[in-house]
Amino acid sequence: MSSIRNDSAARCLRIPAFVFAIAILCAPAAHAQGVQRSTAHIAYDSTTRIFRLDAADTTCVFGINEHQEIQSLYWGARLPDSDRFAAAHSRPGLASFDPPVDTTPQEYVAWGGGLYVEPDLKITFPDGNRDLVLQYVSHRINGNGLSIVMKDISLDVYVELQYAIDPETGIIRRSAQIENRTSGPFTIEQAFAATWNLPRGNDYRLRYLTGRWAAEDTVQQQRIEPGKIVLESRRGTTGAQNNPWFAVDRDGNSDPEHGSVWFGALGWSGSWEIALEQNQVQQVRISGGFNSFDFGYLLAPGQSLETPYFYAGYTDQGIGGASRLLHRFEIDFILPHAPHPALRPVLYNSWEATGFDVNEAGQMQLAEKAASIGVERFVMDDGWFGERNTDHAGLGDWFVNPQKFPRGLGPLIDKVHSLGMSFGLWVEPEMVNPDSELYRKHPDWVLNFPGRPRSEERNQLVLNLARPDVRAWVLSTLDQLLSDDKIDFLKWDYNRNWSEPGWPQVPPGQEKNVYVDFIRNYYGILQELRAKHPNVEIESCSGGGGRVDLGVMRYTDEVWPSDNTDAYDRLHIQNGFTYAYTPGVMMAWVTDSPTWVNNRTLSLQYRFLSSMQGSLGVGANLNKWTPEDFATAKRMIEQYKSIRETVQRGLLYRLIEPANGSEQSATEYVSRDGKQTVVFAFLHSSTELYPYPRLFLRGLEPNAQYRLSAMDGKVSGDTPAEASGAWWMHHGIDLDLIGDFQAAALTLERSTGDR
Repeated sequence: MSSIRNDSAARCLRIPAFVFAIAILCAPAAHAQGVQRSTAHIAYDSTTRIFRLDAADTTCVFGINEHQEIQSLYWGARLPDSDRFAAAHSRPGLASFDPPVDTTPQEYVAWGGGLYVEPDLKITFPDGNRDLVLQYVSHRINGNGLSIVMKDISLDVYVELQYAIDPETGIIRRSAQIENRTSGPFTIEQAFAATWNLPRGNDYRLRYLTGRWAAEDTVQQQRIEPGKIVLESRRGTTGAQNNPWFAVDRDGNSDPEHGSVWFGALGWSGSWEIALEQNQVQQVRISGGFNSFDFGYLLAPGQSLETPYFYAGYTDQGIGGASRLLHRFEIDFILPHAPHPALRPVLYNSWEATGFDVNEAGQMQLAEKAASIGVERFVMDDGWFGERNTDHAGLGDWFVNPQKFPRGLGPLIDKVHSLGMSFGLWVEPEMVNPDSELYRKHPDWVLNFPGRPRSEERNQLVLNLARPDVRAWVLSTLDQLLSDDKIDFLKWDYNRNWSEPGWPQVPPGQEKNVYVDFIRNYYGILQELRAKHPNVEIESCSGGGGRVDLGVMRYTDEVWPSDNTDAYDRLHIQNGFTYAYTPGVMMAWVTDSPTWVNNRTLSLQYRFLSSMQGSLGVGANLNKWTPEDFATAKRMIEQYKSIRETVQRGLLYRLIEPANGSEQSATEYVSRDGKQTVVFAFLHSSTELYPYPRLFLRGLEPNAQYRLSAMDGKVSGDTPAEASGAWWMHHGIDLDLIGDFQAAALTLERSTGDR
């Protein structure tokens, strides 16, 4: 299934959405014991010309109206099969200022015919015409997939709308393929994947994620008012400033586990845009795809352009339920090797210990120390290649530095493997230092405008991966690296955004294709590397969380949320991250204290418990650890391995969020089979003798019995060792947490006789 899914994202292979749906339909059984996979159903009523998509707890309905438009009718909680919808009819306009094309909610609408709301598609033709009116032509249903073909009223411009619905979560994947069957080229100035229409109303609230380097994934919320809200990145890649995720609920709904939530995310790692608009009739529209800023894709006759995927779903289980649905969808259908992606190994990274000063002997010593505490993967970071002694030189010269590793990497890799660990390596293949052999040989390979300055950030420039020769060089270089040595893992970094995004080698009018072709080639390289080296795993990193999205996650096994590894700050960052992405891919390192971020001193236990809420790694300088540190780390890594599957694959409940000045934070993870529950609790500072708030667990079976164990920290003395799920959820647990920067971790194991 994963090969079909991955191929569909490559620009050169235009596999319709229904192929994805067949893959879903044929997927193996769910992880939960005794649970059969849900079914989805797509139906078309030829009498009313209504399409209906049903899966899990969701129903989505749209129809063909009298103007041959695809009109949205319903998207929300699942309706009984007996409910029927009347034929779609366009809605009346408002006087002469807002014609029906603006007041009628459409699934996909082009700019033309008096459209004033945000269009999904805008094209300029060679003769100056910019009017485009799309009408229904045909459709095809195949399993859980639907394809609808639309065409302009006179020009041979075709758009294929693609839908695929996941039976387990009800999440719908949408995209559009734009085809030029005219006799000349035209320029696509805006291309979105889809528009999602919510029920008319004026009481909606938007949640989204903002941030910057070292402060990613802050949860924001605001009312949706008349007008438009734009979430975006214009940076060439995803960007930490906004993440391509949204969630909308009813304003005033503060219960995280109840209430209607519509949520979605773009699967695109380039410049992106999500526009939320409330129009003149209080219709809320959510559109997304390529960012329209500086966009202009020249499409020649016979060519087609496929938009990014836009995923969206609905739940009545609040924002917590929305997160859990996305987590499950990502694990079961997005990640490589889905629906059974491997659990993330405990990782050690040598950066903080050595910086650029890496060598064979020093890395071997660190590897021995890492293995002694139970680490499963050893990663050597920056500094191993070319003349890479600082960040001023060497990027692009991906050959082993002979002074640092006179025998090559082989002896170090063999040593790491002999210690029972896999070996990983840091790379940044899309970048180049001007002080490098590669740049001196190929100065034309970078993004640039002729005759203009080439802006450097972190002393580096961006290679133009849209160029076929650059793509071929990056692929062959990494392929050679993986073929020469037994490398198990690549930490693929990306440490700056675009500037001067020129492509002077292509004909005039085609330069802006770089925004699409660069990212398509990036995906293609990842896809080909995985095919040739199927056992190699890859992490997406971009100066922290600058490239985290459902596009890159189709090709990478884990992501790096932030360079900020302060364990207290990470509570905030990780909380926001998990609104959109599963903890199973969220790398979280234990680093030295105090950190460079805040000069805050935190205990090793606290740092471990903070990181154990995701995929655990260690990045501290082991050369400075005491025997007590090694003993603590070994114990806590053993604990983590006993709960790893629950944390990485289970259901997440936010018991107390680290937001709005809260002194406390608490998370709960319930395994998919319900047998194990893990609780983490954190206290910033206790004040005025107030006790830690009682924790009321969620997601347990009320009549089942659960045995409580405290991994770290203490529970109140009158807490029973075993009680029913109802007890833990309604009576709750009291923790003895007092002081500054304290933490605790608990497990509950369901009795073997309970199901």
